[in-house]
Amino acid sequence: MRRLRQLAARTPAGRQRYVDLLRALAIGMVVLGHWAVAAIGEDATGRPTGRSALPDLPWAYPLTWVAQVMPIFFLVGGYANAASLTARRAANVDATAWLLGRGARLLRPTTALLLVIAGAAALASLVGVAATLVRTVAWFATIPLWFLAAYLIVVPLTPAMLALHRRFGLLVPVALAALVVAGDVGRTLGPAELALPNYVFGWLAVHQLGIAWREADAGRHDAHPDAAGRHPPRPASARDRARERRLPLPLSRRAGGAALLGGLAATVLLTTVGPYPVSMLNVPGERLDNAAPPSLALLTLTVAQFGLILLLRDPAERWLRRPRPWQAVIAVNAVVLTVFLWHLSAAILLVGALDAAGVLPTPPVGSAAWLAWRVPWVLMLTVVLAALVAVFGPVEARTGRAGRGRTDGDARGGGADRDGNGRRAHRAGQGRRAGGAAASGRTPAGPGWRATARSALTAAGFAAVVYALVVNAQTPRSAPEPLGLPAAALAAYLVGAGTLRLLRSGWGSRG
Repeated sequence: MRRLRQLAARTPAGRQRYVDLLRALAIGMVVLGHWAVAAIGEDATGRPTGRSALPDLPWAYPLTWVAQVMPIFFLVGGYANAASLTARRAANVDATAWLLGRGARLLRPTTALLLVIAGAAALASLVGVAATLVRTVAWFATIPLWFLAAYLIVVPLTPAMLALHRRFGLLVPVALAALVVAGDVGRTLGPAELALPNYVFGWLAVHQLGIAWREADAGRHDAHPDAAGRHPPRPASARDRARERRLPLPLSRRAGGAALLGGLAATVLLTTVGPYPVSMLNVPGERLDNAAPPSLALLTLTVAQFGLILLLRDPAERWLRRPRPWQAVIAVNAVVLTVFLWHLSAAILLVGALDAAGVLPTPPVGSAAWLAWRVPWVLMLTVVLAALVAVFGPVEARTGRAGRGRTDGDARGGGADRDGNGRRAHRAGQGRRAGGAAASGRTPAGPGWRATARSALTAAGFAAVVYALVVNAQTPRSAPEPLGLPAAALAAYLVGAGTLRLLRSGWGSRG
C-alpha cells in the first residue's frame, strides 16, 4: 500500500488516468465473462470437460454487447501506443527501440505462462498422462493467446499508422472498415478463408480509432496556452498547416451521444435485418462469428462503446482524482496482462481440485442450480487467480517499472505524452541523447547497416512470436502433444522472444 501511495502521489498532473481505468475494466470484464459462461461437465470416461454455455442461453446473446470489451482494449492500445511513440520520438528514441520496449511488457508474462505450461505438460507426459489429454488442458490454458497474436501484429504497425493518420485523418479507419466489409462479403459468399485478413483489418481499425482519439486529445490541449501562458508555435510547413486544419475526431459529449445512438442503431440493423448474429462472442454453430475475425457489426458496436466512453469521461476523471480509486487502478494495471493470461489456468486448477475432492458440481446449463453456482464459482476462481498473480505478477510488474522513463509509454500515458509535439519530453531528453542512451539501445543504432539489421531482426522476432501463437491456436485440442504446445510453435516462440530480449539488452547496437 505504501508503494501504491507513492506511485499515486508521483502521477503527473496531465496523465490520462481514464485510459488506464478503461484498460483495467476491459480485462476485468473479459475474465468475468469467460468465468460466467463456463459450462463444466463430464465426458464418457468421467473426466471433467469445459465449454461455453452460450449455445444453451440464447436469451443472453444481447448481453454479449456489454461483455464483448476486447475492442476497448485495442482502442486504449491505440491511444497509449500513439502517445508513447510521440513522446519517445521527441526524446530521440527510434521506432525500433520503442517497439522493443512495448514488446517487453507483453512478452515477458507470456513467456512465463508458456514455460510453465510446457514444463507441467512434460512432467505429466513423463508420469504417463496421455498426450491428447495434455494437449487438451494446454489448449484451454492458452485460449487467451489468440488476442495477443492480433495485438502483436497491430503494435509494430503503429509508426506507419500514426503517419497515415497525420496525413489522411479519419479516412484511415473508414478505409479499414471498408476492407472488413469486403472480408464479410467474402465469407458470406464463400470460401470463409476470404475473411482471414479481417483479423488484421478489423483490430487495426479499432486501434486506429484509438490513435485518432489520442491525436484529437493532443490537438485540443495544444490549442490552449501552457502553464507559463505560452501558446504553441504555428506550424512551419504547408503540410503541417494542412494537418492543423484537418478535422479531428470529435470528443464532445454531443459527439459521444451521437456515436452511442448511431452505433447501437447500426448494430441492431446489422444483427436483425442484416446477416450478422446477435451474439458478439463466439457461439459454436453460428454461420458467422462477429469476433473471430472482427465483423462490421463488431465495428459498429465499437463506435457505440466509444460514444459511451466519451459520455462517461468527465465524471470518471473526477473520480480518479481521488487517491484510493487511482491507487486501485495502478495496482490492477501493474499486473493486468498476468490476470488475463492466467484466468483460464485458474479455472483448470479449480476444476481439477474440486474433481479430485469429488465435489465438482456439474448442473445442467441454464438450470437454477447452474445459475446459483455462478457466484461461488466466480469467488473461488478469484481466490485461485489471486494466488497465481501473487506468484507470476512480479514478472510483469518488474517489466513495467523497468520501462518507466525509457520506452514504456503507459507509464506516462498522458503526462509528457499529452503534448502533441512532445515538447516536455524533448526538453527532458536533450541532455541524454549522447553517450549512455546509445549504449542502452534507445537511439538509432550506429551505422546505417547496423540500424537496418536491428530493425529487420526486430521484425523477424515479432513475426516468429506471432507465427508461434497462431500455430498453437490452429492446432486441434485433441492433437497428441507431449509438451502441450506444438513443438514447432514453442521453438519459434522461444527463438523470437529470445531475439527480442537480446536486442533490448543492446545486442546489435554496439560496435
